[in-house]
Amino acid sequence: MAEKKLWFHRMAVSAAIMAIVVIILGVATRLMDAGLGCPDWPGCYGQLIVPDAKVAALFSPQPLEPVKAWMEMIHRYVAGFLGVIATVLVVMAWRNKKAYPALFIPSLLTFIAVGIQGIFGMLTVTLKLWPVVVTLHLLGGILCLTLFSWLALISSKRPSEARIVDKKTPLNPLYMFACVALIAQIALGGWTSSNYAGVGCIGFPQCNGEWWPDADFSQGFHLSQEIGPDYLHGQLNASARTGIHLVHRSGAVVLGISLLLLWRQQRSNPAPARNFVNIAVALYVTQVLVAAALVVFSLPLSLALLHTSVAVALWLCLFVAGYQGIVRQAVKHGEHLDGPVNQKIQPKGVGYGL
Repeated sequence: MAEKKLWFHRMAVSAAIMAIVVIILGVATRLMDAGLGCPDWPGCYGQLIVPDAKVAALFSPQPLEPVKAWMEMIHRYVAGFLGVIATVLVVMAWRNKKAYPALFIPSLLTFIAVGIQGIFGMLTVTLKLWPVVVTLHLLGGILCLTLFSWLALISSKRPSEARIVDKKTPLNPLYMFACVALIAQIALGGWTSSNYAGVGCIGFPQCNGEWWPDADFSQGFHLSQEIGPDYLHGQLNASARTGIHLVHRSGAVVLGISLLLLWRQQRSNPAPARNFVNIAVALYVTQVLVAAALVVFSLPLSLALLHTSVAVALWLCLFVAGYQGIVRQAVKHGEHLDGPVNQKIQPKGVGYGL
């Protein structure tokens, strides 16, 4: 039984890593304008692999661009394999739910989330890169990564220890605010990217030579934008893109303040939760520098991918910090594997859950 759980843990870790790869591949696909490299789904010009130009011409009048088509299909292949792993994990958890009951529900939720993410992948193509769907697809990728990471964390524990995180331990309000701010900022990043608003502000820290230039926020955040003929390169005017970019920058300021307050609060708390908060703050500083370089150097692909990668790493740090905080808080209150904890040797914690 222990061997099965070890295999489950290894697969969950592998799936979490693969989920990161899928997110980065998805961003690269969009940045290379390859999101519509294949006009259909799940195949490419009616084939399971990228066909030659003659076969493609018989299927669609859209000219075949092999590099873009292969980029899109590689993204689909890796995402499809991730779906296979999610299926295997939920089957393993179901077959061993008596021995490891804490694994089944998270595995089932992960399986469902990956399935819904596949639907969003289809809609991204069929709705021609509609920004609402593209942004939700990015958030779905973050959700899948979070769930796979959750599985990896709880499967690394013994059953009785894993059940600790099932308790409804209240979380630190500052931590929750930082998480909400980060998810909102990731969503804003997706909205900025899908609307091609990265060029909405030229220069840093000023935007188009001003601290607060003219911007059309209502048009920039008009969620019921028309669909089609496609959204490649965007359809918004310059002032709307500037509005999106400004809100994204403002969100970064809010996120930075929330992380700074959380870091200040957690300085006296024990590792490992405190250490992950420290790493999150360092990643935030890195992210600001990358964002500045991204604007100054006119959105090079390498920096754009690094920008996404740092955002994903920042989210993982906050998530793991919260998980470790919940376990520590539960242990502090006596829910320990080896019986009640001696409260006198427990370090003083600030807040709840962290």
